[in-house]
Amino acid sequence: MSQLFHPSTNVVAKISIAAIVLVAGGAGYALMTVNRAPYVSRANIPFDQAVPFSHKHHVAGLGIDCRYCHSTVERTATAGMPATETCMSCHSMIWTNAPMLEPVRQSWATGKSLEWNRVHDLPGFVYFNHSIHVNKGMGCSECHGQVDQMPLMYQVNTLYMEWCLDCHRNPEAKIRPRDKVFDMNYKHPPNQAELGAKLVKDYKVLKLTDCYTCHR
Repeated sequence: MSQLFHPSTNVVAKISIAAIVLVAGGAGYALMTVNRAPYVSRANIPFDQAVPFSHKHHVAGLGIDCRYCHSTVERTATAGMPATETCMSCHSMIWTNAPMLEPVRQSWATGKSLEWNRVHDLPGFVYFNHSIHVNKGMGCSECHGQVDQMPLMYQVNTLYMEWCLDCHRNPEAKIRPRDKVFDMNYKHPPNQAELGAKLVKDYKVLKLTDCYTCHR
């Protein structure tokens, strides 16, 4: 019986299989890269807001504590947004005629809240509680970055599940003393591994990685 396929067919088949594997692998890598790009994750992209609020000016320049505006961050699931009254406690006396603050004055006059664009916008199927993280020694800058250096607010991390799990699996690397949670300039010390292990024990931090922790 004559041979059905030419001997070179074996070579062609091997090359074809290798090409398929390479193309599939390349496509997978490309998709992973695109998925982590700012266009998809929204990281490092400043958002337009009703008022161009500068954290750099208010926090680094004027020394205003995070909790002055985000007053519920230590006791509720949400950090809270400042009421117009909070803004006007200063701006009724300074920069009273600044054009950029006209939306604030209009809000104050009409009683209609300013409409801010949410920067750290988690999907509806994700539950996140600010208070538990703050009270367990997780600093603002661990998630939000160096906010005090941002003229306009933007997201510095992807907020993807893998990013959350990295910390949940190893909180020792990120935890800090509670009195340093709101310190934007805090740097982890060289003995972070030792300190982190102690704080995790002292603060009774649980390494929660079950699905229902965040997906409720």
